[in-house]
Amino acid sequence: MCGIFAYLNYLIPKKREEILELLVNGLKRLEYRGYDSAGVAVDSAASKDISIIKKTGKVALLEEEIKSRSNELDVSGTVETHCGIAHTRWATHGIPNEVNSHPQRSDPRNGFVVVHNGIITNYKAVQTFLEKKGHVFESETDTEIIAKLIYHFHEQHPNYSFRELVENVVQQLEGAFALCFKSKYFPGECVATRRGSPLLVGIKTATRLATDHIPILYGKEDPPPSPAAEHRPHGRGEFPTLPRTGSTSEFEPLEDKQVEYFFASDASAVIEHTNRVIYFEDDDVAAVKNGSLSIHRVRRGGDDPHKREITTLKMELQQIMKGNYDFFMQKEIFEQPESVINTMRGRMNFENGTVTLGGIKEYIPEIKRCRRLMLIGCGTSYHSAVATRQLLEELTELPVMVELASDFLDRTTPVFRDDVCFFISQSGETADTLMALRYCKLRGALIIGITNTVGSSICRESHCGVHINAGPEIGVASTKAYTSQFISLVMFALVMSEDRLSLRQRRQEIITGLKNLQHQIGEVLKLDNKVKLLAEDLYKKKSLLIMGRGFNFATCLEGALKVKELTYMHSEGIMAGELKHGPLALVDETMPVLMIVMRDPVYNKCMNALQQVTARSGKPILICEEGDQETMSYCQKSLEVPKTVDCLQGILTVIPMQLLSFHIAVLKGCNVDCPRNLAKSVTVE
Repeated sequence: MCGIFAYLNYLIPKKREEILELLVNGLKRLEYRGYDSAGVAVDSAASKDISIIKKTGKVALLEEEIKSRSNELDVSGTVETHCGIAHTRWATHGIPNEVNSHPQRSDPRNGFVVVHNGIITNYKAVQTFLEKKGHVFESETDTEIIAKLIYHFHEQHPNYSFRELVENVVQQLEGAFALCFKSKYFPGECVATRRGSPLLVGIKTATRLATDHIPILYGKEDPPPSPAAEHRPHGRGEFPTLPRTGSTSEFEPLEDKQVEYFFASDASAVIEHTNRVIYFEDDDVAAVKNGSLSIHRVRRGGDDPHKREITTLKMELQQIMKGNYDFFMQKEIFEQPESVINTMRGRMNFENGTVTLGGIKEYIPEIKRCRRLMLIGCGTSYHSAVATRQLLEELTELPVMVELASDFLDRTTPVFRDDVCFFISQSGETADTLMALRYCKLRGALIIGITNTVGSSICRESHCGVHINAGPEIGVASTKAYTSQFISLVMFALVMSEDRLSLRQRRQEIITGLKNLQHQIGEVLKLDNKVKLLAEDLYKKKSLLIMGRGFNFATCLEGALKVKELTYMHSEGIMAGELKHGPLALVDETMPVLMIVMRDPVYNKCMNALQQVTARSGKPILICEEGDQETMSYCQKSLEVPKTVDCLQGILTVIPMQLLSFHIAVLKGCNVDCPRNLAKSVTVE
């Protein structure tokens, strides 16, 4: 949600048209994150002022607005050094409109402009303070206080560097944020910082960097962290400012001075330009001046390795392009035969039946001694935990709790030092999950991250973890990440039970099932045309009930979520065992019902539910095993999936639900890749 992209060229001649095109294309790479408006800020051609162009709606509308103002922007002009910043906004404070869009400015002359991801929780107090100082606010956003606050500090301390001004601003802010600043008072410079929201910088040079890390710089007079009360505004008095740092030397990692920098919320925006990136840590302040990048630390609290590694991305541009598909989500559904293999590659040895999870290998003895396992996530990630809980209980013989991260925090749940907590997130930046992680970490629990994003906050803050290797997922509605999370947790269960002779046969059944999974997913994907015909019958309906139990209950929850996300149709995942306790009242001849009935230990119970539905004139659609004529005799429409071991059925049964929600959304004319009001990476609570 929200996207930051900034571009700075130093001693590399670029036409303004090229710079604007770079900024717009960067925003296009971030469109999947979800947004409702977009904007850019570049240097004005006629003066040292800054031009801001903003538009409500899609990036394409911003692109048209830039083209309509090409004469004013002098797009044919060339500059050797220039900084431009851009943003896609997902509304939190204030309705989507051009005034509330980013970049936000400090004053009518655009002295400072800023783009912001996240939420400032104390913005009202800061706003009250600034209003008493004579500042007039024009937007409803929390971001505008940041631009006006840095302007206020600049008026107080005109000799402070751009980086020092940003450091003082960050000291006054509470909440989660990633910020990128530009100023007409500091032409050709860019300053960026983060706390709780992802941010990285890509570096592109004519020659390879002389080192693979950037040191963290501290000034001689840099004070230790002050108590929060000394650095938080109360709406009265004056803000304290930090003393100027004694050292302002820049780290110059470049053999030549020609360099380009790309600041972004996500690596997908920079991969077409460079594969060399630095992921910022909380409270880093990165400043580019005279072509050199320096990273300073606002506060000394917390872990700090005193350097930031330059990471070489393995992502390819082709991975984030649609290829022959019309939608990213469609592409990602059909990538699942490959993505599940990538999740198991190097971990599953099918010849000798062993599983190796290198990221948690050293911690396995500690995990085996734990009191309980806690699986914590949101949305689709939560459903992957529900899908594997039963197997984890069976193979580990440990109590397994599955928790929604937001509810987990609301309850102040007891957590103990001998608990093992799994935090599951595709992006690794989900705010609720990250807050729950920190809550558990403070209480001494072992933290295991299950993420799809190397360098993400959850990845860095976990003691150990498993990278699911699903590949880039651009569509907002998660598909292949779900199945890869599912498999990662299954592999963990296999690791935990490897020395149990009594479970040897069960483990072998599961390993054989995993071996056949790629082929079986391919067979399920062949149902696409049949699913499309079902969607044509359902897309005009107002509701859809999805029922199942046992290992397939999670499929009901995940299938209902996909239908809601993509089609805006009401849908509910129902535990079939609860049918008589209320949901049966919804069933009649007009209510669409989809039931998952597989030949597993709960088959007879599911058949009871199926008969109850048909007895109330219901006309269920079935997902069942291939060739199960007895079950199919109870309905007119069915989807047959290959037979596999019971605990892996959920991987095969969820794919028809993904396809169904996709086709209904297309038929209804919905935006498949960017559903309304939703974002890919939920970085606010």
